[in-house]
Amino acid sequence: MGAQAKRHHRKKPPRTVTERQSSGAHPDDRDPTLLSDALERLVESKGWTTDISVHTLLARWPALVGSDNAAHSHPESYTDTVLTVRADSSVWASSLRAMAPQVVAILNDKLGEGTVTQVKVLGPAGPSWKKGRLSVRDGRGPRDTYG
Repeated sequence: MGAQAKRHHRKKPPRTVTERQSSGAHPDDRDPTLLSDALERLVESKGWTTDISVHTLLARWPALVGSDNAAHSHPESYTDTVLTVRADSSVWASSLRAMAPQVVAILNDKLGEGTVTQVKVLGPAGPSWKKGRLSVRDGRGPRDTYG
């Protein structure tokens, strides 16, 4: 008997009948869903609802603080109910600090009470004297080079 004949005479394993799962006529988790519904469930399950609402509202920063203030400032971060804003100069930072309670009230009115408890306004960042790979730790900037 040749190799082909041996292959044909081998016993085949018995077929097992597996039950196919079908969702039937009623909605099921396996049914296709709209992308918007899937994203909404993802946002809710991860707890991102508040963060997305805050960032959506902050995208309209000029409407919240006025076009003049918005031209010289931008929101930097939102962490643990504290909104951090960076201003171009100390004058604009003072202006925003004066209106910070109003900004908190507007944000809480639109997002829900307690969403934002404080607006932290920062002035411009100072210049960095760390240039290059070799820099002195705890140095005093350019003053270290003059005796």
